[in-house]
Amino acid sequence: MTKYVFVTGGVVSSLGKGIAAASLAAILESRGIKVTLIKLDPYLNVDPGTMSPFQHGEVYVTDDGAETDLDLGHYERFITTRMKKANNFTTGQIYKSVLEKERRGDYLGKTVQVIPHVTNEIQEFVKRGAGVGTDQAVDVAIVEIGGTVGDIESLPFLEAVRQMSLRMGPNNSAFVHLTYVPWIAAAGELKTKPTQHTAQKLREIGIQADVLLCRADRRIPEEEREKISLFTNVPTWGVISMWDVDTIYKVPRILHEQGLDGLICDKLRINTPPANLTRWDDLVREFEHPERELTIAMCGKYTDLSDSYKSLNEALRHAGMHSHAKVNIEYVDSEMLSESNVDQLSGYDAVLVPGGFGKRGVEGKILTAKFAREHKLPYLGICLGMQVATIEFARHQAGLPLANSTEFEPETPHPVIALIEEWQDADGSIQKRSSSSDLGGTMRLGAQSSDVKPGTLAHEIYGDVVTERHRHRYEANVNYLDQLSAAGLVISALTQREKLTEIVELPRSVHPWFMGVQFHPEFKSTPWSGHPLFNSFILAALAHQRERALKAAA
Repeated sequence: MTKYVFVTGGVVSSLGKGIAAASLAAILESRGIKVTLIKLDPYLNVDPGTMSPFQHGEVYVTDDGAETDLDLGHYERFITTRMKKANNFTTGQIYKSVLEKERRGDYLGKTVQVIPHVTNEIQEFVKRGAGVGTDQAVDVAIVEIGGTVGDIESLPFLEAVRQMSLRMGPNNSAFVHLTYVPWIAAAGELKTKPTQHTAQKLREIGIQADVLLCRADRRIPEEEREKISLFTNVPTWGVISMWDVDTIYKVPRILHEQGLDGLICDKLRINTPPANLTRWDDLVREFEHPERELTIAMCGKYTDLSDSYKSLNEALRHAGMHSHAKVNIEYVDSEMLSESNVDQLSGYDAVLVPGGFGKRGVEGKILTAKFAREHKLPYLGICLGMQVATIEFARHQAGLPLANSTEFEPETPHPVIALIEEWQDADGSIQKRSSSSDLGGTMRLGAQSSDVKPGTLAHEIYGDVVTERHRHRYEANVNYLDQLSAAGLVISALTQREKLTEIVELPRSVHPWFMGVQFHPEFKSTPWSGHPLFNSFILAALAHQRERALKAAA
């Protein structure tokens, strides 16, 4: 029988429920327990796919093409279980499903209500995410409930998991509540009152927390832990301190040393060997003792919120650790780049242009690609970053000065980037492809495989076939590939089915390391081995750094 750990949050958001849930899962997995994680988001959007990164951070994409919350990225980086569509659902999906059932007459004319219909639907979605009734069923499913206790939006979720724990009986579920213990500088002390109130609010809903994870900027002393225990009805050993650390990969060890995994296993009556966190200790040691340091410029337009590029940041750091290097990331607002200041990029060891949607900041990204190409600065373009590199090359190397994407200039005379529906064959027919999204009608999502051209940088990195995840609408126009290739752009990977451009690069004889990829490799990077593309990119950045140092010394 699958057992459940429900993770809730209180006081304020952005305390790190996702990291806490992923860390607990990592410790349990190290004990030999088969575990998965599920994220319940209380907003009415069907998924975060149409939400601004400023609102929600990055949109994480799974192999099966789900656009999900960024916490699923943490889940995949911390445990071996791969996430799927069923591992993340929203209030919007729940109500959509309930209303579809009502229209079909599944409720046999009953009045459809939040209780029991909506709460039952939530429970069914949770069980589906845990693989209940299939050969994919897990031992423990950790269910993270978005938002904070007291929010109107999350009440149906909390009621659903309360009912679920009651139906399953004792020793089949546990509740972990993440809360905040602020340090009041004027008083010179930690204040436990917010934690007392949020635990009380949880009890009013009918849920008694088994564990309180207390976030603070410092360790919580024993006296405060005892006070929290007294006022929240949680034993002292269940009041666990989670203080600020310089890397999220320290959190599993912090929680383990305070006995969180043992407490959960006791509550769920699971008998396992002790946790083995050796590889986490090795990871932290690598992080704390780098042999060198480098700085990457990330030229994007969502630079005011680092969560917009969460997986990218982690992928760069993973590759850095793989090369025994500390990677510093500096954000460059592409909207602010112009011909007069683009030379600021010469001070970096490499440049990365990430994905994005819309026209804002695009010309700055095109300038970035041009500067990197002309000055032999290692360049990695991801999704839109590949497209702007293609546009730049078409304008300045392939004799197409007005080249553009129809996303930014619908009437461009040279649409080197366009929707597939906008490409016409010689006979005037239009190539159509099935839609996987209502917005734009041409979103390509999830994992797809491509054939890689031998003798290229891409082949050195990936071998014969590359399989990566996608999230985009616009493609490199096949009608311009011959002209671009003749001018020197290497098309080094094409999709196996549609023959769409996946990777472009410059020959090594022209540029030491210049590549654009249509997919999002950051979604498959893990701290254990990095990712082959990012590993190669960081090595190129280090080589460029050495070359600059030699020139400066001369």
